[in-house]
Amino acid sequence: MPPARQHRARRRADMSLLGGIRPPIAVLSALLLSLAAVTALVLGPAGDTSLPKAVQTSQQHFAEDGAIALRASIDESVTDLDRAAGLFSAGDPVSGDTVLDKLGNTYQKWMGTAVIEIRSGKLVAARGETVPLTSLDRSTLGAEGGLAPRMVRLENGEVRLLSFALLSWPGRPQLLLVASNSLKFPGISLGQFRAIAVVDRSGAILSSDGIPEPEQVLTELQRKEVAASTKQLKSFAKQASAQAGRQPLSTKEPGSGGYLGVSGSLLGGTWLSDRSVAGYATLSSPQPGESTTATALGLTVVAMVKVAEDPTRSTSSVFWLVAAGALLVIGGIAVAVLLGTVQRPLIRLFLESRRLTRGDLDRPVSVPGYGEARRIGTALERLRRQLLGEPAEDTGPAPAGRGLRRVGTRALLAVSAVLLLAWSVPLLLVLNRADGTVVVPQQLVNDQRERTDTLTDRVRRALNEGEADLQSVASLIGDRTTPAEMTKVLDRTLNQHLRYQSLYVVDASGHVVARVGDKPREAGPKPAEADPLRLLGQGGTKPIVAGTAEIPGRDGSAVVGEFRIDFLNSMLKRPGLGVVRVVDDHGQIIAGNTGYLAFQSLPSERLQDLVLAAGQKVGKSAHPAGVLYREGGVQIAAAAPFVGGGPAKKLGWTVVSWQPADRLAIPEYDVQHRTVLAGLLGAAAAVACLGWMHIVVARPLRALADQAEALADGDRRTVLFPRNHDEVGAVTRALEVLRQYLQGQRRDRPTGRRRAPDTAHEQHVRN
Repeated sequence: MPPARQHRARRRADMSLLGGIRPPIAVLSALLLSLAAVTALVLGPAGDTSLPKAVQTSQQHFAEDGAIALRASIDESVTDLDRAAGLFSAGDPVSGDTVLDKLGNTYQKWMGTAVIEIRSGKLVAARGETVPLTSLDRSTLGAEGGLAPRMVRLENGEVRLLSFALLSWPGRPQLLLVASNSLKFPGISLGQFRAIAVVDRSGAILSSDGIPEPEQVLTELQRKEVAASTKQLKSFAKQASAQAGRQPLSTKEPGSGGYLGVSGSLLGGTWLSDRSVAGYATLSSPQPGESTTATALGLTVVAMVKVAEDPTRSTSSVFWLVAAGALLVIGGIAVAVLLGTVQRPLIRLFLESRRLTRGDLDRPVSVPGYGEARRIGTALERLRRQLLGEPAEDTGPAPAGRGLRRVGTRALLAVSAVLLLAWSVPLLLVLNRADGTVVVPQQLVNDQRERTDTLTDRVRRALNEGEADLQSVASLIGDRTTPAEMTKVLDRTLNQHLRYQSLYVVDASGHVVARVGDKPREAGPKPAEADPLRLLGQGGTKPIVAGTAEIPGRDGSAVVGEFRIDFLNSMLKRPGLGVVRVVDDHGQIIAGNTGYLAFQSLPSERLQDLVLAAGQKVGKSAHPAGVLYREGGVQIAAAAPFVGGGPAKKLGWTVVSWQPADRLAIPEYDVQHRTVLAGLLGAAAAVACLGWMHIVVARPLRALADQAEALADGDRRTVLFPRNHDEVGAVTRALEVLRQYLQGQRRDRPTGRRRAPDTAHEQHVRN
């Protein structure tokens, strides 16, 4: 063979080593070794499981709920005060007593209100507790941000939040409307053994709830426990204030999303086998990048609870060590099968075919013992004999192999796949199943119940606030006589409150006099006969919540506001609470945090029974209910009906939430998830590498076996084209060379004389 041809042949042989059978086997070996190491060293160790991570995360979500409720309460209070002052200023001048009387009749949210004359500082009117006006600097009221709410500490140590609004009429002294309120949480359900506090930027506690006063306890042990809880809460407050200045994304795990502000959990000390756990959350705007009045105050909410630890609760690494060892053994057997039954026969064919193309026809072809490699080897031997000029009757088709000799490459790959899947499938489907053995901490059930109760109160208060706004608008519209003036008041209210989709004024007969927003969907019944809040739209596809406030002195005319259902849905979006639904007094779905069909029943009888159980009155009122049940897996569910005052209570609605326990960071489920992950990784490695070998080796080898047998049977016209530069492609090129020799197209026909092989390269390929 000329030197140039030898160089090209050597180059093709080198290229075959870049693809073909060796890379997938090498990659499979590396993946199995890596997976064994990951199984033993990464997936196995679980750390301290005496206090599940889910309990800590639940406290973080509890603090986030408190921060949302406090932020909404402060912003709503400021907005209501500004809107009321604006409506008063837009009408005829009234006295300070009239302003405070109407304000008190409409809203019952402030602890004290006052009206002062800005220029002289004279107190014009006051209601409720004494407003701390001595701390007010009247010279700053006209400056930018002068009317921003501010916190004032009283002599007894309590903190009050002062909100301001201007009352101005042409030709009369400008007045300042001041409202005072505490920083207590509205409607937070604490349950047992929980405390919650509001913390400022320096870590000082501005208000707290849940820890009894020392004089309220009886025994010495209780006094020590109260002192320890107070000390621990102060420590948590300092830690939370230090975290409050960080970026929100830096306090959460990547991809967790959820709360827009800074939030997290903290671990404290132990007291009588109970560990203190806290969650913290800064007040955050409901929309990214925005700022509200409440968020500018720099407040942080800290929620602390005592949880009983289980020191005997631990996970062992023995299972993972055994699994890693089993993978090494099974993987070694699978790789050995591939090396011995697929790779070595294919490389032997590659070397034998090259020997024949170089003219070495003296030695018989070493024929592999199985499958397509055996068929190709038999065809090469027949072609060698034909090149030596043996009689045609001695070169006919070789008899088909029997037994194991008929096993093909695909069957050998299937054997390797069965070996590897024998390790992966039990991990995926059988081992470490947690549904039958999981121990769900009672604290998680309690948190689900208390958070659902808090959310129920938030929805009820939002509806009551909306009805109060309508009452305020109705009292001010009473002095407007033309539809244009009414429309102006309605438009201002609609722009200030996004809870309404339409606002309109109807007369005694139900005829719409003035309106803004969407077209009224339900104007009746007559205003004088309507409930303050009512649910409409039954039998349709969209619920309608309408509020009605009668206009004083208008003979049955009223202001009607239709609430946005999306407004209710947005309040139900709480991380870590699962699926949330609001159902009416008939158990039909009204709103939800995920997709739902309106006026449909709950998806489970267990949930329907839970709603009925929560609605049963114990004493004078109903109470929230939380349960743990097994139906399609372990589920945590809770339901809380509307309780408390206001017109929303008459609706008889209930908020119900549920979530599967396997989504929580409970040790048993963590082990199950890690087991499934190991099985998935093992199955993925097997499918990827064996599928790779099937595509680049098994299928081309099967096609080549048919072509080789056809060539040995006498087909000299079919040209053999190699598809890839690998071992199969090299054998294909060798067969094409032999075909051309047999067809008489080559002048340098092999003569049977053995030529010197490329010893160094062939030795490398053999190895």
